[in-house]
Amino acid sequence: MVMAIWKNISIGPPVALVLAAVTPLIFAPPARAADYDIGSIHITQPWARATPKGASSGAAYMTITNNGKTPDRVSCVSSDASAQCQIHTMAMEDGVMKMRPVEAGLEIKPGETVMLKPSSFHVMLLNLKHPLQQGKMVKATLKFENAGDDQR
Repeated sequence: MVMAIWKNISIGPPVALVLAAVTPLIFAPPARAADYDIGSIHITQPWARATPKGASSGAAYMTITNNGKTPDRVSCVSSDASAQCQIHTMAMEDGVMKMRPVEAGLEIKPGETVMLKPSSFHVMLLNLKHPLQQGKMVKATLKFENAGDDQR
């Protein structure tokens, strides 16, 4: 598992955030603001958009690369900002944009890079406990099926 920390900078355009990796028992504070390796998984550019007061959901984004030789799956386990978090996808169906949870986690094939970005795959933060505010951190735990523990 990996603990992601997203910093909300702006309600407008995306801004770089902070990501930290943890083992189940030991917290490892972030050493760099953007790039992390967890086993064969490489994570870059995590960010979240601030939400307006009263919003019930928010979203977080990042780029994930699988440098391994086997497929891996990522899912969102928990977040300090929301009651529930999930990986979602968005697709156009009959001229209407529809969002759906990715069941059983998002597969990342060997050598593949997947961008979690607006209007595509993203981490959906549901039933927000508080608004995602400019300058504040959001912590979330991501689970990778095969990546193993942080190797730093």
